[in-house]
Amino acid sequence: MGRIIASDTITVNRSAADIFSFLSDFRNFSPLMPEQVRNWEATNDACSFEVSGLATLGMRITDRQPNSKILMLGEGKLPFGFTLSSLIKQESDNSATVRLEMDTDMSAMIAMMAEKPLYSFINMLVIKLKEVMENPS
Repeated sequence: MGRIIASDTITVNRSAADIFSFLSDFRNFSPLMPEQVRNWEATNDACSFEVSGLATLGMRITDRQPNSKILMLGEGKLPFGFTLSSLIKQESDNSATVRLEMDTDMSAMIAMMAEKPLYSFINMLVIKLKEVMENPS
């Protein structure tokens, strides 16, 4: 596609297998979503949601590479196409790093408006992932 927006790389005190298992099922994503997300619906492989003031969009998991990568494809009436990759790397027995990368085909005009909010969104997802994985309720 072309334009990559990447989150920070964070370390989660859980195994890569645990993180992969969590991120492989969209039904686990609800506690990661910010308050601007409404009407969250999910199955194992697909989700749809509304971002307040914007469109309804969805994602579908298209590839799972055990304990290292999950590839999600944007679906719906989107202003640009995107894939979102969850990149997981085992660091020790009980520690792994996670980074999200969004690969988009957005135009330069849309990028000027959307890059910063998209970076904030995916970065917040990895921060919340760390909280949820390290402090299960």
